[in-house]
Amino acid sequence: MSSVGQRRLRYALVATAVAAAAALLWQGGDLAHIVFSVTGNSGRITDWVALGDKSGEFKRGQSTFRDFISKKPGANFPPERGRYHLYVSYACPWAHRTLIARKLKGLDDIVGFTVVHWHLGDKGWRFATPDENLPGENVTPDPNHKDATHLRDLYFKVNPDYTGRFTVPVLWDKKTSRIVNNESSEIIRMFYYEFDEFLPEEYKNVDLFPKELRKQIEETNDWTYSDVNNAGFATTQEAYERNVKQLFTSLDRVEAHLASSPGPYYFGSAITEADIRLYTTIARFDPCYVQHFKTNLRDIRSGYPAIHRWLRKLYWDVPAFHDTTQFEHIKKHYTKSHTQINPLGITPLGPVPDILPKDKEVAAAEAKL
Repeated sequence: MSSVGQRRLRYALVATAVAAAAALLWQGGDLAHIVFSVTGNSGRITDWVALGDKSGEFKRGQSTFRDFISKKPGANFPPERGRYHLYVSYACPWAHRTLIARKLKGLDDIVGFTVVHWHLGDKGWRFATPDENLPGENVTPDPNHKDATHLRDLYFKVNPDYTGRFTVPVLWDKKTSRIVNNESSEIIRMFYYEFDEFLPEEYKNVDLFPKELRKQIEETNDWTYSDVNNAGFATTQEAYERNVKQLFTSLDRVEAHLASSPGPYYFGSAITEADIRLYTTIARFDPCYVQHFKTNLRDIRSGYPAIHRWLRKLYWDVPAFHDTTQFEHIKKHYTKSHTQINPLGITPLGPVPDILPKDKEVAAAEAKL
């Protein structure tokens, strides 16, 4: 579509929104629902389970933008220093993966990043304003689009007819003003090898998806994704019980693996993709998921000693994990954005600390030792 056509479409959308808002307000309706009718979305962004879904199950949608940065000749998106920009949330475990991989591979000066505000409202993720002082690096207005107030503005720049969710992470191409990819599992794999020509040997030699472990990593990813990463958001008792029981069966499986592993990482002496993908859920488990998603059969710090040891090794000893884990963003996002689950928006104070030091145990765990 030409730029003129895009402008006309935007004017039409705005006119439709104004007319719909006026009509709804005249009838005493809820203005919040207007946001979705004019973008093609039929439900509220903050309704993680569709209101008419009797199963009560959270069904994660497929990511929409699936291009790839590649070193292959003729690639649409070749690796270049400074060309690509990553948009993430510190709160989101999927986006968190990309920050960890980016830092482990030493891409700090090659791929920039911006962190959105922790709050997810009716228009999706918003950018922080200049007067807000939030913890963590690069929690700022969008440096690439001065008129953008929300992440969705980037989606609409690419496609004014876009009707999907406005998710993080987003890998943005500054040269063509396009979204390369918004699927975290693919973005992290671009980071593994595609930028190696720009890296010193120290980072070029970091192999997070080694050939000899790929089959095991893929198998682990499959059940970790379905049974561990996606637990939560249930809106019926039956769905909740089914998912929580499966979650803890799978955590028992992780515990058994780590207890028998030569360690200290998931597949031995080197960090791999399996560590990255599991960490972003486990780090959030005690501080957030136990109370928020009611995953409270056990917690990590008192119920899973091998997982707890593995978690603290990554958090306290590896800056790529520690520096990208921001608990204020995590706890406030879940408790104040997920109104379907926590309508009053109260954020618990504990547990304290969010992650225990390596030389400390809770009393229950000490009694077992």
